[in-house]
Amino acid sequence: MTVDLSSAMLDSIRQSVIQKNDDPKTEAASADIAGGFADLLKQAVRGTDAQQHHADDLVTAVETGASDDLVGAMLASQQASLSFSTMVQVRNKVMSAFDDIIKMQV
Repeated sequence: MTVDLSSAMLDSIRQSVIQKNDDPKTEAASADIAGGFADLLKQAVRGTDAQQHHADDLVTAVETGASDDLVGAMLASQQASLSFSTMVQVRNKVMSAFDDIIKMQV
């Protein structure tokens, strides 16, 4: 699921770059690209949050004895952890790219 999320993010970024290169620079095109990227980030954060809550629920169920699916709980916990790590790495890359753009001399 995390790989699909990362692939979707990369595909969206590539499409945005292609659209920006094909279309003349207008404010409307820039707003569409920025809105699409912001929506993509919101979906990624919500998906990661949902995975973490689901993993918490499964672990709590195992701890209270309501479930005996320890393997499923640990798997969900690791998936949530991987999803969060991926989200943090994407954020770091975006911030690094932003810093590089800001430091460019015009």
